[in-house]
Amino acid sequence: MRPGISLREDFDAEGLRRLARQSKHAAQARRLLALALIYDGGSRSDAAQLGNVTLQIVRDWVMRFNERGPEGLIDGKAPGPKSLLNDQQRVVLAKAIERGPTPYLDGVVRWRLCDLAQWIWEEFRVSVSEQTLSREVRAMGYRKLAARPKHHAQDPQAIE
Repeated sequence: MRPGISLREDFDAEGLRRLARQSKHAAQARRLLALALIYDGGSRSDAAQLGNVTLQIVRDWVMRFNERGPEGLIDGKAPGPKSLLNDQQRVVLAKAIERGPTPYLDGVVRWRLCDLAQWIWEEFRVSVSEQTLSREVRAMGYRKLAARPKHHAQDPQAIE
């Protein structure tokens, strides 16, 4: 049987226990305590039992700890699904937004998200919800512009 992946030498068991006490993340503290057991000479199986995980997960913790230190044991944010539009489609969409709709072709006088979603379907055959399209358009740097509301009986001199 091969020996396990060795742990970093710039930490020790007592240091990891101290970090576990100070940690604000319960999962990181549990992982640090399991690795402290390995530093004390315990087996990976004992560490897996202490962390209530499998040996493969302990190996993953060791790899993350060796790469990024204690911060590597904090769960990161999941990347989420990939974008529905590719870069080329985004460029074409940006040009369409800048150009504005053509009333006799697009049937609208200004772009709304529902109109853009329909245009994307007709242009690229990609079905996209208004919410997803809103995120895409905001990521491209566009914001919704609306005129400031004005009361019908407002005195024009009061504005200045």
